[in-house]
Amino acid sequence: MAQELREMIRHTETDLLFNHSTRVYFFGALTGKRRRLRFDHELLYVGAMFHDIGLTERYQASANRFEVDSANAARDFLRSHGIPERDVEAVWDAVSLHTTPGIPEHKQAEVALLTSGVEMDVMGLAYEQFTEAQRNAVLAAYPRGDSFKNDIIGAFYNGMKHRPNSTFGTVNDDVLAYRDPHFQRVDFCKLILESPWSG
Repeated sequence: MAQELREMIRHTETDLLFNHSTRVYFFGALTGKRRRLRFDHELLYVGAMFHDIGLTERYQASANRFEVDSANAARDFLRSHGIPERDVEAVWDAVSLHTTPGIPEHKQAEVALLTSGVEMDVMGLAYEQFTEAQRNAVLAAYPRGDSFKNDIIGAFYNGMKHRPNSTFGTVNDDVLAYRDPHFQRVDFCKLILESPWSG
């Protein structure tokens, strides 16, 4: 299953996203090992490999949050392999919640570790908790490149610019605001104040 998934993602995602997704798995797994958590490596791997597939060209017509498209793709893959529904649900949660700070760390290990891996690879959170040897080994196998920071923001933007309303209430609207000077954030307080309710 893992080999099939690797080949599928390798041919679906750019090198940027494929390498990022693989590093997310390794950083998540290393975090789990350091914290002595019990987790399913295969489920974490599936979540990591699928977590950004919703940013790819396949989903350019979707109005969903890209995380939902990614989670649905992971769910379909796991079901096609007869994986128990409780495990499918854990991966769905891990993928769908990976851009929602403050929630994943309170869920099962695979959910928390996927987000930890993303946070390490994208923002360097907990960077010092990994040894230099660990960081170097992961980067040697799956390089970031010299322009990863700008490239990943570009990949996020390209995967979401056609569905700006899907970014409301997430970290994703920061990406659109950064890349598009005409992007207008939805204001939650304005929605409340301008609702049809009288009081």
